[in-house]
Amino acid sequence: MKENILGGYIPKHIAIIMDGNGRWAKERSLPRVAGHKEGVNSVREITRVSGEIGVKHLTLYTFSTENWRRPKTEVSALMTLLLKTISAEVRELHKNNVRFTAIGDLKKLPKPTQKGIFDGIEITKNNTGLNLCLALNYGSRQEMVAAVQAIAKKVKKGDLKLDEIDETIFSNALSTSDMPNPDLLIRTSGECRLSNFLLWQCAYSEILMTKTFWPAFREDALIEAILEYQSRERRFGKVSEQVDN
Repeated sequence: MKENILGGYIPKHIAIIMDGNGRWAKERSLPRVAGHKEGVNSVREITRVSGEIGVKHLTLYTFSTENWRRPKTEVSALMTLLLKTISAEVRELHKNNVRFTAIGDLKKLPKPTQKGIFDGIEITKNNTGLNLCLALNYGSRQEMVAAVQAIAKKVKKGDLKLDEIDETIFSNALSTSDMPNPDLLIRTSGECRLSNFLLWQCAYSEILMTKTFWPAFREDALIEAILEYQSRERRFGKVSEQVDN
């Protein structure tokens, strides 16, 4: 079915800001953590479908540097849920040839969560299918500052000349250096902002904002988003006539 519908170009890299878990739960008079738990089911389904249709990289904004400002009880529940989810899902990911990776300042996460992440990365590191990348304790501004610092150190040591710094050098200093830039950025829940997510990498990404809350974002919603992406003309600064030619 999906193969018949998706006859056009499949995005190599899809990035998703998974938003609306709390509001999904509130609409159902449930605690916020119930929304996060249901959101895990969306992660599972979107990962499966992405692998089936040939997406190469799926980056999910899982926990931002700003999310530490949330109530401590919610943050603690999120960290516990994250560890349980990774521990429960990594074997299935490995079975399906999915490579699990993560970006962000992982060292500031709780030690058990760190271990679960690094164990999952190690188990799946040689897989050749979909790369499922979780952005954890991630902030794009912080990532870019770290990249500038790393480049400055090379210049100071004499390993890099100032006039050698270009977009490629900068991109290679980012945590996403082994991935292409996202073709498609999706944000769920109706919010219309990037929230400090992949700001450099999404300079030319097609952006789709959907009112669907993340726990309700499943296969049909992803297919609809990709069909919308396929209907757009990506010009990268050119005019239509240049793209057609």
